Amino acid sequence: MPAPAFVDALNEQIANEFAASQQYVAVAVHYDADTLPRLAAFFYRQAVEERGHALKMVQYLMDQDAEVVIPAVAAPRNGFADIVEPIQLALEQEKQVTQQIERLAKVAREAGDYQSEQFIQWFLKEQVEEVATMSDLLTTVTRAKENPLWVEEFLARESFGGEDDEAGAPPTAGGDR
Repeated sequence: MPAPAFVDALNEQIANEFAASQQYVAVAVHYDADTLPRLAAFFYRQAVEERGHALKMVQYLMDQDAEVVIPAVAAPRNGFADIVEPIQLALEQEKQVTQQIERLAKVAREAGDYQSEQFIQWFLKEQVEEVATMSDLLTTVTRAKENPLWVEEFLARESFGGEDDEAGAPPTAGGDR
């Protein structure tokens, strides 16, 4: 069984992941309302990915016979001034999640909980990709601020954000095992 401190911290992170998912839905809705379908689709996919991260954490706790606490989450921010602001928020959110995941790794290591430390390694790797993707998207959107359709064209051309169920990914609760 994982260290009690890790179980508590991972249950907190489950809340953070569900909150991130909700925030990405709010961002997607913002872009959808502005008739920017590719930006909307990107953030709808991000929302599903964050939910998937939460469910991977849930599955790990269940597999370890540890208590799972499904939390309430605070309402996401809705309404943004322009095309850039939501992506700035998303980048800051990804940087914050990186710090949270690093804390989980530290808790596991300090507790001598090597299985949990190994479990969290995939999320550390994932966060490098998430921050890089949001940073690149922010650069692109900032350049095209005056013509959002250039961002739509960019997203149509480029492969941005992929499936997170790559080899080595932890199983997802409710998913195929």
